[in-house]
Amino acid sequence: MLTKKEQRLRRARQTRIRIATQGVARLTVNRTNLHIYASVISGDGAKILASASTAEVAVRKELGGSGKGGNTTAAQAIGKLIAEKAKAAGVEKVAFDRSGFAYHGRVKALADAAREAGLQF
Repeated sequence: MLTKKEQRLRRARQTRIRIATQGVARLTVNRTNLHIYASVISGDGAKILASASTAEVAVRKELGGSGKGGNTTAAQAIGKLIAEKAKAAGVEKVAFDRSGFAYHGRVKALADAAREAGLQF
């Protein structure tokens, strides 16, 4: 029997195989209880073009310094920030890689905020 983490990683592997055939940059999301992390990885998977997380000092100050990185408000801030950084790196179109997490709550909030900020996926 697979553990919860193994199940998530199995789902993530399937998504990554499908994204690899597209050959487009991917926006990956990782979620922990305290923080949410996002990065844009090049189409060949060789380089991280942009990254943002609630663990960054500037973001924590913006969120109020209390370290509340585990909520949808924080996820929206990261979505907006990653879209700005990706555009600055010259990336307009990405494939969304939710890393096996359900498209719900913080993951959905991050994706919606990134779309509103101009990323296409």
